[in-house]
Amino acid sequence: MFPGAQSLDVTGPSEVFATATQLSHGVSGRVAYEVLLVAAEAAPVETSSGIEICASRALREVKGPIDTLVVAGGVGSREAACDEALVEDVRALARRARRVASVCTGTFVLAATGLLDGKRATTHWIACAELARQHPRIEVDPDPIFVKDGKLYSSAGVTAGMDLALALVEEDHGRDLSLQVARHLVFFLKRPGSQSQFSAALAAQQAEREPLRDVQGWMADHLGGDLSVARLARRAAMSPRNFARVFSAEVGMTPARYVEKLRIEAARRQLEESSAGVDAVASRCGFGSAEVMRRAFLRSLRVSPTDYRRRFRA
Repeated sequence: MFPGAQSLDVTGPSEVFATATQLSHGVSGRVAYEVLLVAAEAAPVETSSGIEICASRALREVKGPIDTLVVAGGVGSREAACDEALVEDVRALARRARRVASVCTGTFVLAATGLLDGKRATTHWIACAELARQHPRIEVDPDPIFVKDGKLYSSAGVTAGMDLALALVEEDHGRDLSLQVARHLVFFLKRPGSQSQFSAALAAQQAEREPLRDVQGWMADHLGGDLSVARLARRAAMSPRNFARVFSAEVGMTPARYVEKLRIEAARRQLEESSAGVDAVASRCGFGSAEVMRRAFLRSLRVSPTDYRRRFRA
């Protein structure tokens, strides 16, 4: 961590690893994790919220191999990324680590080390364009809540760091312990890394005109019906051409793309939570056929519905 780090970027993943250790105590016969909070100096570090977190060790005092190096994010990440001594210390620790991860804008610190060059990575959605502009050799993916590329992991904003930490626990100790940790910490659900940083339904807040907001709410409740531009335009009492133009301008995507996102979200929930067949899920969510749904999943999630269910069903 560093001055101006987001406190939850530090404490969130730390609590996940600590809880995994507590829950696995006496089961595996070994300690799951030993967590060290480190900074440039072994001293209290003031986070962006004003909360001070004490670093138990200075970066250069960390000796021996490291299992997992996690770099926090926060408003201080840009200054930290320009601190040559800190960046060099992080680079040296990363060379000794089995895997390296960043939370939120901690990706900027990792990017400054050069470790992410030629790699796929993400960060908080609001900073993705800046990351891509400053580091053109990084393949910046603004959509997932976390990304794995080899031994390098990066996550989206704040709470996504806890999702990433849960995924690391699952890699190390299996799905059962990871789900136990999620339940213990009262996570609403354990989110897969491919899940979008955005819920498509949240985009409804972007529409300024009341008719469009009403139509967006209606769309979410009628995914299996006719959601063509002509049908939606009639509901909004607009011409199809004007509806498509205004919708795209206010929501930031075409009506067809918005509908597809809503249907993919609904299908993912059903694949995770129900035993319905892929054909039935495709029909309920308005895809028309399993093949149409498969192509939509591959475009958006880079995984087929069948593989998605296999990997993420509770």
